[in-house]
Amino acid sequence: MLVGMFAVWKNNQVFVPVNPRNPRPDIDFAAVVSSAGVEQGDNDTRHEPGVAFVLWTSGTTGQPKPVLHTHESYLEIIDRVLGPLRSKPRDPDKDPSPNLIPVPLSLNAGIYNALFGLRAGAPLVMMDRFSTADFATLVSRHSIRSTVLPPAAMAMLNDDPALESLSPLRYVRSITAPLSPFHARRFNERFGVIVLNGYGQAEIGEVIGWTAADAKQHPDKIGAVGRPHPGVQIRIDTAEGSSVGELLVLPPSRADGYADGSDLSDRITDDGYVRTGDLARIDAEGFVWIEGRLSEMINRGGNKVYPTEVEEVLLSVPGIREAAVVAVPDDRLGELPVAFVAGDANRDLEAVCREHLIPYKVPARFEWVEQLPRNDAGKVLRRELAGSL
Repeated sequence: MLVGMFAVWKNNQVFVPVNPRNPRPDIDFAAVVSSAGVEQGDNDTRHEPGVAFVLWTSGTTGQPKPVLHTHESYLEIIDRVLGPLRSKPRDPDKDPSPNLIPVPLSLNAGIYNALFGLRAGAPLVMMDRFSTADFATLVSRHSIRSTVLPPAAMAMLNDDPALESLSPLRYVRSITAPLSPFHARRFNERFGVIVLNGYGQAEIGEVIGWTAADAKQHPDKIGAVGRPHPGVQIRIDTAEGSSVGELLVLPPSRADGYADGSDLSDRITDDGYVRTGDLARIDAEGFVWIEGRLSEMINRGGNKVYPTEVEEVLLSVPGIREAAVVAVPDDRLGELPVAFVAGDANRDLEAVCREHLIPYKVPARFEWVEQLPRNDAGKVLRRELAGSL
């Protein structure tokens, strides 16, 4: 797919990545919405010159949206992260470390990390399908010291009893989906690898992340997504008396719009900031902590329940592999939190929650499932969980 992408660009066309393993309706949807068409020449839609590719949003709250990025905007997205790394002294006799790409190029994260490696002059090591054994073998064979992993892949590595080591791996950046602090600590304790979060969206790229220096100096902040990258401005749109609010971002560049003809105007403030739809807070040292999606916040009789806070308590219970808290309608209180959990635990989950949470944050129900539904990017499909009740 990587060679195909450059071939498309060589011919001044727009690259539209699609996962060939997706169901046919999803592939047809991508073809029609992106205006690529199912047959050559069946659509007259034209886009501005310089558009590089269509990147898809995660689609956790609806159908994925086709985001248009130009070559210029995407190079800036890469360079805002790569720039500080280039400023560090480098041994001219030492080759760059290979960049291991453990996710498909049909995902934004796959394309970004592949182009990031090429921009840095690093060799690429590609994985067609993720397996714990293959990942460990490639890390050892190519002396990988830093890589990226989705939370689901980290969970697979954590749960594989056959793995003894991931040496010489030292750092992992979490990609594609939110990573709970519990799973980050668990991975670190199992393999001695520092796990770093980051934050971005398809429309604005990665805007917040960690540096190696921050990771060494602030080990107590590992649950945060980091601090803004150079050139990125952020602020929190908070209600009076609260430190948590919607994260607003002003990046140096962003997407031009969507391939269906719509734009980002409904998400742009009067002074140019992008409304992310994510709830966050900023601590005294400037580290950003994500508290969940604004649309996922549960209003229980006027009291705000943040699902991630409840999920962290549930994940701390031995035997619980996954947890997700969603809102269900209630005639009296408006909404109630319901917890979906996967795993095998003998403890009374309601009692555990009452021990660690304010009463209104305790889920009204606990539903046991084999596993949580996720999309290709590894994000939990909360709307499916809510719809199953």
